[in-house]
Amino acid sequence: MSNNPHLGASPGSDLLDTPDAGPVAVRGGTVRVAGYAVGVLLTVGSAALLFRHLGVVDTGRYLTVLALTSIVAGITDVGLTTIGLRELAVRDESEKRLLIRDLLGLRLVLSVVGVAVAGAFALAVGYDAQMVTGTLLAGVGVVAVALQATLSVALMVELRLGWVAILDLIRQALLVAGILALVAAGAGILPFLALQGPTAVAALALTAWLVHLSVPLTPAFHPDRWRALLREVLPFAAATIVAAVYFRAALIVLGLVSTDVQTGYFGAAFRISEVLLMVPNIVVGAAFPIFARAARDDHDRLGYGVDRVFQASLVLGGMVLVALTLGAPFAIEVVAGSQFEPSEDVLRIQAVALMASFVTTTLFYALLSLRMHRSILAVVVVLLAANVTLAWILGAAHGATGAAYATLASEVVGLVAAWVILRRSHPGVAPRLSMVPRVALAVAAGGLVALVPGLPSVVAAVIGTAVYSVAVLVLRAVPEELLQALGRRAEAPA
Repeated sequence: MSNNPHLGASPGSDLLDTPDAGPVAVRGGTVRVAGYAVGVLLTVGSAALLFRHLGVVDTGRYLTVLALTSIVAGITDVGLTTIGLRELAVRDESEKRLLIRDLLGLRLVLSVVGVAVAGAFALAVGYDAQMVTGTLLAGVGVVAVALQATLSVALMVELRLGWVAILDLIRQALLVAGILALVAAGAGILPFLALQGPTAVAALALTAWLVHLSVPLTPAFHPDRWRALLREVLPFAAATIVAAVYFRAALIVLGLVSTDVQTGYFGAAFRISEVLLMVPNIVVGAAFPIFARAARDDHDRLGYGVDRVFQASLVLGGMVLVALTLGAPFAIEVVAGSQFEPSEDVLRIQAVALMASFVTTTLFYALLSLRMHRSILAVVVVLLAANVTLAWILGAAHGATGAAYATLASEVVGLVAAWVILRRSHPGVAPRLSMVPRVALAVAAGGLVALVPGLPSVVAAVIGTAVYSVAVLVLRAVPEELLQALGRRAEAPA
């Protein structure tokens, strides 16, 4: 990205002020995506055994508990990880150590309280004893992940994204190894839920060892400073809580208005979508420290960066759409087995929602860098209301497929709303839409592979993705700066 004059600002005190920041973020984000892809492969292999081992009903129970604890993790984060990353990118050195200590203390208290509330909720709504106990045991992992994420912010703001990728992969590998061992032992759902704790604690210990020379590891418990921090970010904190509920709301609602079998069908496809939903956060999150610094110092630079990241997210989302649409039978067969065949159509619908989510993520990070917290809150409240309402109506009427359409509709609403808000408030920062038709044409080209008779779905997915990739290059839909950055040898440490 350094070819643009807006990204060639005079070098400042650190990497974020230099023209090297963009290329380093691109390469670091690529490393993180590659590491995450390896983790996904490990997850797919373990999930294939796990879902077959548990069966449709127990899979639904297992995923329902994980959805609940994931909601707790998102709610108790209240946006502090993202806000911490932004503030570390713009604050003076003297303030950074105190901020880390405050974040550690606040995240610890909030996550412990959140896990207790989740256990009470599980008991109140009538979950069986295994699910209630599993909620509390999985909650240990929620606490450990909260602390580990806070410490990882110190690595991310320095664009040391290679280390972040390694830590994520280690935690995933430990979790997969534990699942394989428990499947071999014939365990029920409780040990699988309990496994979330020790694997997250191990990742926390490794992260602490890695950063202990650069950031303090002792939490600070100062309610006055906590209140000041929370007041500053309260609208975004509320938005984060709503967003944490939003994506998983369809699964929770479906479990209340439909059958365990339909919940299991939706859960199998949801598990794949949930894994892939992390990709846009990884890609855009790599550039977020640059966004934050540019929002403070240079809106022209910010607009340029947002536009290029938006294009990259659009292209990547299109690739996921083509791959999942063509490869849905293979993906569901591998992850869950032939008994989950109805999940294939659910996954295809969720693939379209995923593409929308990829580009919406860029817009949300742009709004966040501009401190437009109330606008973010307004968008996600509308998203949640639409998702819950539609999931309740369509889920009751059409089961898993109806819940998938509910998610898709709400994602499109969020995308349109976020772009309109950014365009009206900061026209120079809002990304251009000129690449959208080109990517849509490339998606159509890749999708033509479905017309070839007799192709196994995995082969169709590979060929379709290749056709799509060639098409986006021919149509010049990929930002040139992205290709240049990936082709350059890294000059800074990960």
